[in-house]
Amino acid sequence: MMTTFASQDALSSPSVARNRDPILTVLRRVLPPAGTVLEIASGTGEHAVYFAAALPQLTWQPSDQDEQALRSIAAHRAASGLPNLLTPLALDAAAPDWPVEQVDAVVAINMVHISPWRATQGLMAGAGRVLSPGGVLYLYGAYRENGANTAPSNEAFDADLKRRNPDWGVRDLEEVAELAGGHGLKLSERISMPANNLSLVFHR
Repeated sequence: MMTTFASQDALSSPSVARNRDPILTVLRRVLPPAGTVLEIASGTGEHAVYFAAALPQLTWQPSDQDEQALRSIAAHRAASGLPNLLTPLALDAAAPDWPVEQVDAVVAINMVHISPWRATQGLMAGAGRVLSPGGVLYLYGAYRENGANTAPSNEAFDADLKRRNPDWGVRDLEEVAELAGGHGLKLSERISMPANNLSLVFHR
C-alpha cells in the first residue's frame, strides 16, 4: 500500500526498501554501461530515484499510466535533483504505440503479476519495438515454474491478487518467455531473488 511521503504528491511503498538493493546488484551487472533505460510502471518513483542515483552513467526514463503515480514520480524526481532522471512519461504498456522511439534497456518491476495479461503482451511487443539491437529487458517479480508456484507464500500471493482483480495473478515463466520470444526477445538469465522472487533478463 502507498502512503504519503516527503510531500503531498510523493508516495512511498514499503517493498521498495526491501528489494531495491538485491535488484540493483543484478542491474549493475546486466544493464549496458551507458545509454537510456525505460522503466515501465514506475509506481511511486522510488526505484527510479534509487537506481538513477546508483547508476549515474545511465539516463533513467520513468513512466506510468496512473496519474497519481506520475505525480509521485515527479515529486521524488524534483526532490532528488538528479540530472540523469528524466520527467516521467504517461505510458500504458498495453498500448500499441509508446511515446519512446529507442532505448537501450527496459525495466519492469512487480508489473507482470499486478496487471492484466494484455499489459504483459504489450510490454513484450513494445520492448521488441523500442529496444536497440542487443538491448536488455529486465523483469522482477514472482513467477510460476513448470505449472506451479515456487513456494506456499507465492501461492497465497497469487490467490490474493486474483481476489483483488481476476485479471491479475502470478504468471508462468515459460509462457512469459514464449511470449517474449515472439517479439525477438530471448531469455538469457533466470536469477533467484529474496522472498521467492525472480529476476528475468532478456536480450533483443
